Amino acid sequence: MRICVLASGSEGNSTYVEVGSHKIFLDLGMNLKYISSKLGELDITPNEIDSVFISHVHNDHIGCLENFIKKYDPKIYMSKVMFDELPAESLVRQYNNIEFFSDDFILDNIKIELVKTSHDTNDSRGFIITYEDNSVVYITDTGYLNQKFFNKLKDKTVYLFESNHDVEMLINGKYPKWLKDRVVGPYGHLSNKDASIYLSKLIGSNTKKIMLMHLSKENNTPECALNTIYEIFDEYNVEFNNIDCAKQREKSEVINI
Repeated sequence: MRICVLASGSEGNSTYVEVGSHKIFLDLGMNLKYISSKLGELDITPNEIDSVFISHVHNDHIGCLENFIKKYDPKIYMSKVMFDELPAESLVRQYNNIEFFSDDFILDNIKIELVKTSHDTNDSRGFIITYEDNSVVYITDTGYLNQKFFNKLKDKTVYLFESNHDVEMLINGKYPKWLKDRVVGPYGHLSNKDASIYLSKLIGSNTKKIMLMHLSKENNTPECALNTIYEIFDEYNVEFNNIDCAKQREKSEVINI
């Protein structure tokens, strides 16, 4: 497996995963020029992408989708609820290469497990992608993580995991009250502290990498997110230090597992 976060943040989110014979996008935010450029840095052309998994249909996760399918022909995986939430005039609603998911599924010999997330949209999902002995978790845009998914999420190889905001920075920041309430609420985003506590319970001996995702430009910094997770890991006696933060307009390192 080869994994690279191309963009992560409120402007747009997209992650490239190469697994088996498949080249996959997890979400497709930003714009076509940006996505094509970052793929080029990986020596990948956009027409090589065969599958796009959509976590939910907020614009920062699907902003490039319509332009992408105008030029290329990937299969789009989303739930029927997500599809119905798209605007009636959306090109995606007229696209005939869509596969609806409602439960875990198999893509050739790749196992795709779904994790129901909690966000202010009609349906949102995280993904666990498993191929042979390796697995990647993609969890973003959720107010909390339901404990019933913990066993499913434990001891995976790579975690791409939301660590959106520092609560103190958010509360003391310039957002209006309604937006602060949305972010910290059960249908918002994970704070640094909550993400760190979840990860302290989930990672295991097989875990090789954590990438913190969707950091707020206004209410977080990479230093704050990293300091928080190391403090929580120390408190919970977790020894793990291969942790980085994904950026909005700079691709991450390539994770090879």
